[in-house]
Amino acid sequence: MSTKEIHGLFGDEEVLKKSAKALVAKGVHVKDVFSPFPIHGIDPIIGVPPTRLHIAGFIYGLCGMSLAMFMVWFTIIMDWPMDIGGKPNFSLLVNLPSFVPLIFEMTVFCAAHGMAVTYMIRNTIYPGKKNWNPDLRTTDDKFLIQIDLDENSISLDEIESILKETGAEEITKK
Repeated sequence: MSTKEIHGLFGDEEVLKKSAKALVAKGVHVKDVFSPFPIHGIDPIIGVPPTRLHIAGFIYGLCGMSLAMFMVWFTIIMDWPMDIGGKPNFSLLVNLPSFVPLIFEMTVFCAAHGMAVTYMIRNTIYPGKKNWNPDLRTTDDKFLIQIDLDENSISLDEIESILKETGAEEITKK
């Protein structure tokens, strides 16, 4: 059986960060890191690109604001004109201050739900999906570095020695 992945298990996140720095300095591509909580500063070390979720949130917010303004225009101005302040007014711009709370709420609603759905699609999280965590101890108190050997030109023995030197408590080959 050929080894395709190697996992280094650590007991402390600072030791894991030191190991990840040493691996990347030697030219090893770290596939993923598993931890019970987010580790500040690990993304730039292992080369994870910054997220663009905020751009998607802005676009979803604009869509929500446009949808709310259309809804207000259609229901209050076009379909069922209302008397606001005792006089009928058939202009969206004049009545707009009255509907700012509604438009704001719809903007936030669409941005939040759009970002949540985008996050789940991007990370392939859906109901019924099988667990793909390589070691369940990483949900409790351990930290794991996952290295795919097909993505690296460095040998298995060298990766293993770097992990041992930098403080890995356990090394698993799969």
